[in-house]
Amino acid sequence: MAKKLVAIVGSYRREGIIHQAVEGVLRQTRESGHEIEIERIDLLDRQVKFCTNCRVCTQAAGEQPGLCILQDDMAGIIAAMAKADYLVLAAPVNCFNVTALFRCFLERLICFAYWPWGRRSPRVRSKRKDKRALLISSSAMPGPLQPFLSGAPRALKAAADLLGARTVAVLRLGGVAVRKKERLSPKVQERIKRSTAKLLL
Repeated sequence: MAKKLVAIVGSYRREGIIHQAVEGVLRQTRESGHEIEIERIDLLDRQVKFCTNCRVCTQAAGEQPGLCILQDDMAGIIAAMAKADYLVLAAPVNCFNVTALFRCFLERLICFAYWPWGRRSPRVRSKRKDKRALLISSSAMPGPLQPFLSGAPRALKAAADLLGARTVAVLRLGGVAVRKKERLSPKVQERIKRSTAKLLL
C-alpha cells in the first residue's frame, strides 16, 4: 500500500528558496523508488481564515481534532494531513518568525488540543507520533542562528507536534536574501537530498 507525503508551503514567493527546497524534496521523493503519493499544499493558494479564539473546536474530548466553525479550506487540509505518513512543513523567516500565512495555519491547529472552559491550559489530544516530519526554514541570517534570533524553528516544530509528527530532519537555510532571484546552491541541494533520505527512512 502506497504511503503519502503532504507538504505545507507557507511562502509568498512562487519561485523563492522555500518553494525550490520543497520541490527538491518532492523530486527526491519521486526518485527514491518508494511508492509514495505526494500532495503539495501552498497556503498562498488556499483560503485559511484567521482563528477567532472562540475555542469551540477545543471543547469536546477525544483524540480526533475538533470541528471549526469557520468555513474555508482548513478542513480539507487537515483531512489530507491525517492521511499522511510524511509531512514537510516549510516557511521562510519574515520579521523574526514564520510568515503570516504559516502562522495563520498554525493557530488553526488549536483544534488538535482539548481545552474546555474551566481548564487553565490546553493539552494535546493525542500523544501518538505516527508521522515523520521534515522542517524547512530560510532566512537572510545564517541558518544556525535561526533558533536564537527568530521564532520560526519553534513554530514549525509546534505544528509538527500538534499534527502527531516526529521531527526527523531539519533544514535551516541561511544567507539566502542577497539576490532578488536566489537559487539553491549545489551544497544546499545535497543537504536536501540527505534530509529527504532521513525523512523517508
